[in-house]
Amino acid sequence: MLNLSDKNPITEKIEQYSTVKNLADRPHYKILNRIILWVSIIIVIILFLPWTQNIGGTGSVTTLKPDQRPQTVHNAIAGRIEKWFVKEGDYVKKGDTILFISEIKEDYFDPELVDNTKSQMEAKAMAGESYGDKVVTLGTQIQAIESERNLKLQQAQNKIRQALLKVQSDSMDLEAVKTQLKIANTQFNRAVTLNKEGLKPLTDVEEKRLKLQEVEAKIITQENKFLASKNELINTRVEINRIGAEYAEKASKARSDRFTAMSNQFDTEAQVNKLKNQYTNYRIRNGLYYITAPQNGYVNRALKSGLGETIKEGTEIVSIMPAKYDIAVETYVSPNDIPLIHKGERVRIWFDGWPTIIFSGWPNMSYGTFGGRIVAVENFISSNGKFRVLIAPDPEDQAWPKQISIGSGAQTLALLNNVPVWYEIWRTLNGFPPNYYQPKGGNKGESKTDGKGK
Repeated sequence: MLNLSDKNPITEKIEQYSTVKNLADRPHYKILNRIILWVSIIIVIILFLPWTQNIGGTGSVTTLKPDQRPQTVHNAIAGRIEKWFVKEGDYVKKGDTILFISEIKEDYFDPELVDNTKSQMEAKAMAGESYGDKVVTLGTQIQAIESERNLKLQQAQNKIRQALLKVQSDSMDLEAVKTQLKIANTQFNRAVTLNKEGLKPLTDVEEKRLKLQEVEAKIITQENKFLASKNELINTRVEINRIGAEYAEKASKARSDRFTAMSNQFDTEAQVNKLKNQYTNYRIRNGLYYITAPQNGYVNRALKSGLGETIKEGTEIVSIMPAKYDIAVETYVSPNDIPLIHKGERVRIWFDGWPTIIFSGWPNMSYGTFGGRIVAVENFISSNGKFRVLIAPDPEDQAWPKQISIGSGAQTLALLNNVPVWYEIWRTLNGFPPNYYQPKGGNKGESKTDGKGK
């Protein structure tokens, strides 16, 4: 173990040299000591200065809204390039023609395809109207058949009633004849008895016999009439059944024809709708031969070139940059820092091509940086293993340069807590993340926690 309290022989040997003896007497030695002392004091003071914690990110300039970003124009149908109407760098308005292509599918070669389809549609529509008229006519016919059947049935029912009354009348006449027969038979027997007793002459007996025979003949005739009346009643009832069956058959046939006409009408209407769909598709397809600009902007680059080149559906034709856009910056932060990022927080940005002097811990002393606020934080990690953050210009800060181009690089610093410099050095040496905090009072643009994140 070293004994530092005793005289060290090495020190004694050094002190023997004159140069070492004269070093303490030199004025430069005192100045150097003072410089070291003041530098140490300044370093100690700097260690207690406030340091703004921050999260650095690398990104690029983009636009705030998706419809303001550069886009490619695609063709909806396959075709052959026939004529270009623009060149790279041209300004186009919404609806301006960029390119004209011709048809390459044989199903659409007919130049009169739209007119022919329209004629077919109109012819089918007229056929559908004819079927509709036929349905109406058959409905009227069915009503007439129903009406005629009702009249025929009423007529047959009247005949039945007449036949029934006739049967009743003939039945009563038959009963009357039967009564006459009984009377004639009684008179004849009485005349025979009185003739045997000599009270009546034979002529009276013959007269009564003749009358009896007439009544017997009359009852046979009356029975025939009665039976004929009954047969007529039966025939009338059969006739009413025949009328019902006949007109039911006629009505059924008319209904069948009506349903057939309705089926044809509906089928024709379906064909008309299909032809309408085809007609609309063909007409829209004719408009797709002219590829137009979706919005106002500048033609950045023609992705296809030449004439006569065949392109498929959905091929990229040109790239267009919208004329008006709201500029923004998209940057990426590591998953370790994403819990510290909040919507509305302030961010310092410097762009490629603009001279800057950066003091990450003292943003107020930096030169050439611009203010921004976080407007969106992506909740799903990107392909580069970081989270995407979208930053818009801070309206309370200096306006961003108008000369910034979409796609140029940008560096960002998200401002967090204010801590002493010694604390930040200690945190960095130990590899600790910045202090976790939540903005107070709902103001996410400023962090007002103390130096240790309490």
